[in-house]
Amino acid sequence: MTTTFIGGGNMATALIGGMIARGATAAEFVVVEPFAEQRAKIAAAYPGAALHAATSAAALAGSGLVVLAVKPQQMREAAIALAPHVTAGAPVVLSIAAGIRLADLGRWLGGYHRLVRSMPNTPALIGKGMSGVFARPEVDALGRALAHEALAAVGEVLWIADESMLDAVTGVSGSGPAYVFYFLEALEAAARELGFSRDDARKLAYATFGGAVALAHDSDLEPATLRARVTSKGGTTERALASMEAGAVKASIIAAVKAAAERARELGDALGKDD
Repeated sequence: MTTTFIGGGNMATALIGGMIARGATAAEFVVVEPFAEQRAKIAAAYPGAALHAATSAAALAGSGLVVLAVKPQQMREAAIALAPHVTAGAPVVLSIAAGIRLADLGRWLGGYHRLVRSMPNTPALIGKGMSGVFARPEVDALGRALAHEALAAVGEVLWIADESMLDAVTGVSGSGPAYVFYFLEALEAAARELGFSRDDARKLAYATFGGAVALAHDSDLEPATLRARVTSKGGTTERALASMEAGAVKASIIAAVKAAAERARELGDALGKDD
């Protein structure tokens, strides 16, 4: 049984690389990629993978999982091209395109419903991703396992029971890396204003953030408790946090995540239109 990728971009190659690192062989993968230059890169990185320029019956033959790894704006066209070829082997179709709802995808696939939808984030490119996942009822345990195995190869996986919650996943973890980078920007800028060189400021910011996240992962305590433990009364941390509270930093972050989730819902409405 093979896994077929429709689209051979960064996320597709990350998933292939992650699964190979877990014991799969390149021969177990088929990639449909229209651009010759990208096909050449995939061939060089994963010798033995089957490469096709367009979706066809041959590209789907023996496939248990089809991963739609195209841009959201290309999904309708990709699904229509895929539709004639999915019913024969009844593979599970996994979409990793932001905003595309399974009702719309199923319609473009001519009523096919063995569908899974996921929202991974960019740290998946280095095997540190977070993917929220939803499966339609037509997907059996084996189909769910195939989708889970693919996504777990690039990070953590969270299955959800309601597809609409993927908009919230987008707001929290899909867009979340940008929030982290934004905080790192600010921490680095503050260090530079306090007199550090760019390299030293970055080292301080990255090590502090990475260390704090690692400490939180290794602890059973709530983040609020960990925060309180390093906040001495009348000390420097208390002064810093008071400044953040005065600037409504926490409330602004919560509002930002909700705004991202709402935008994800809006994009889903727009992307699902056929006109």
